[in-house]
Formats: sequence, structure tokens, C-alpha cells
Amino acid sequence: MALSIRKNDLVTIISGRDKGKKGRVLSVNHKKGTILVENCNFVKRHTRPIPQKNIKGGILEKEAPMPLCKVKLFCSDCQSPTAIKSKTTEDGKKQRVCKKCGAALIKGA
Repeated sequence: MALSIRKNDLVTIISGRDKGKKGRVLSVNHKKGTILVENCNFVKRHTRPIPQKNIKGGILEKEAPMPLCKVKLFCSDCQSPTAIKSKTTEDGKKQRVCKKCGAALIKGA
């Protein structure tokens, strides 16, 4: 399964409690089909203090992975979440293209 969403892409969450939020992709797990998005899907973790590692105890909030089906890539040209299609350029390289406006999607932009 080829995944069209990569690290540092800007995505929009389309379902769940964080619906409508935008964020950068921190990591993608291809085997599990999950994605970690910056400032989205926060969970609380109860941790014990570990003085050797300078970790304070208490309740910490951190991002949790979410399924890939809950996000869509955000197109900066048409300013909306969009599906992606691939197009081959003249020099034989594959390029990701927005299905709505046809603009080329650049990694990290």
C-alpha cells in the first residue's frame, strides 16, 4: 500500500474530536497505518517520577497516533483538504498533485 501522506506535510483532521484542526505530520507508521500529527489527538499519561532521567511525575499530555483514514492532505493553493493523485513529469519522476485544483503538492509546504 503506497501512502501519499509523508512526514512534514500539512494535514487536516476530517473526523473525531479534533475535526477541523490543521497540523504538521510528525511521523507515519506504514505497518499500523497510523499517523502522528502536531498539536492534535492529545491523551493524558500518568507517569512516575524518574530522578535519573530528570522526569517529573504527574499527569502529562502528549500526542497519540491516529488512523490515516481520519486525515486529508491540505492544499495551500485551494485552501482546502483534498485527495491526491500522482502524475509523472517529463523527466520521469512521480509528483503528487491536488485533485481539486491540479497544483503540485510540495513536501513540507
